[in-house]
Amino acid sequence: MHLLGHQISYSQSPQMQEAGFRAAGLDWTYQILDVSPGDLPAAMAAIHCPPVVGSNVTIPHKLAVIPHLDALDPEAVAAGSVNTIVRDGDRLIGHNTDVVGIRRALTHVGLVDPVGRRVVVLGSGGSARAAAVASAGADQIFVARRPDEVPKGGHWVEWGSSESSHWLATADVVINATPLGRHEDLPVSMAQLRAQGAVIDLVYIKGGTRFVRDAQAAGRRWADGWDMLVWQGAASFKIWTGLEAPETVMRAALAT
Repeated sequence: MHLLGHQISYSQSPQMQEAGFRAAGLDWTYQILDVSPGDLPAAMAAIHCPPVVGSNVTIPHKLAVIPHLDALDPEAVAAGSVNTIVRDGDRLIGHNTDVVGIRRALTHVGLVDPVGRRVVVLGSGGSARAAAVASAGADQIFVARRPDEVPKGGHWVEWGSSESSHWLATADVVINATPLGRHEDLPVSMAQLRAQGAVIDLVYIKGGTRFVRDAQAAGRRWADGWDMLVWQGAASFKIWTGLEAPETVMRAALAT
C-alpha cells in the first residue's frame, strides 16, 4: 500500500494505516511514494501490479491520477478528484474518501444537514472539490485565485477581497481546504467570522494549526486535520480490506 504524492514526508498516514492493518491481522505495509508530476505515469503503472492492493493519493495528484484509472466511484465522479485507489483484478478504481471525512466533520460541528446553510471553502483543489460534494445543498462560496478553478455550482470570490470578507462574516462553516497552516498561517482570523460559525481545517500539524487553536480559544465548534485524517483513512481502510476500520487504534497511533 502506498501514499502517492509529492513533498509529503510529513505524512502520518503510514503509522496510522499500519496500526490498523496489524489490529485487523493483516500483514500489509504502507509506504510514502514521493512522485513528481512528470513521474506519475510510471508510478501508476507500478500500482497495477500485484501485490499492491491499492493506494492513497494526495497533493498534487488528486486530479492528475484520473486519466490513469479504469473507473471511478460515483463520489469521485462528483468531486472530480480521487484520494483512494483500489486494484480490482487488472483494473484500478478511484474513490474519494475525503467526501466521507468532510461529511463527518460537518456533522461533528453541528451541520448535520447542509441544505440552506452557508459554507465557505478556502481553496479550489481536490480537497475543496470534496468539500463541495460533502456540503451539497448548501450555499457554497469558494475563496480562490481564479474563477475557472471553482467546482460547478459554487460562487467564486477572490482571496482578500471585500466580498470574501462579507461571506466569511456570514458563514455557518468555514472549511480550510488549502495547504496554508502547515508552513505559514492561514490569513483568516476569528474576528472575521460570525460568532456562531464553526471551522474545519483539513491541515494537520502537531499542536494544531493557528486557525484551529484560535477557534478553540474563541469557544467555536471545530474539527481539525487529525479528525479528517482518521475519518478519511478509515473509509479507505474499508475499501481496501472490506473490514470496518479500527478507528480507536488508528487514532491512537497518531499520538505516538
